[in-house]
Amino acid sequence: MLIDHHEIPQVDMDFMNEVHKEDVDIINNIFEHILKYDGSEESARVIDELYKEWIEHTVIHFQNEEIKMQEMRFPPYLAHKGEHDRALQEMRNLFSSWQQQRDIQTLKIYFIEALPTWLQTHISTMDTVTARFFATGQSPCGGGVC
Repeated sequence: MLIDHHEIPQVDMDFMNEVHKEDVDIINNIFEHILKYDGSEESARVIDELYKEWIEHTVIHFQNEEIKMQEMRFPPYLAHKGEHDRALQEMRNLFSSWQQQRDIQTLKIYFIEALPTWLQTHISTMDTVTARFFATGQSPCGGGVC
């Protein structure tokens, strides 16, 4: 297991906590297959399918948060959306590179060194502030200006 559910911060919105749990399950499943990768086309195909599911899940996850941020006129919406866009592009770029080169080491490095830290940081900062705003309607920005 790469990421323990208990290590992920909880935020003020249950729907966000649930999707974060789903994220961790998907990430752990992909990582398990990365560790089992044997160089065969079948092994690569399994990683491909799981990775595609992860991208699809992440797109929906981010879209749902962004819709709610827009509906509630969340002041730092553009900053949060920008980080979603950046992270999703990084995921897509890594997947594209994997499909072309089948370099399992690059995937391992990303999953071990970058992804857990990013997920922890994103949830404990941006998602925590966003969920608190969803729950209370109070802006994290003084006077509503960010």
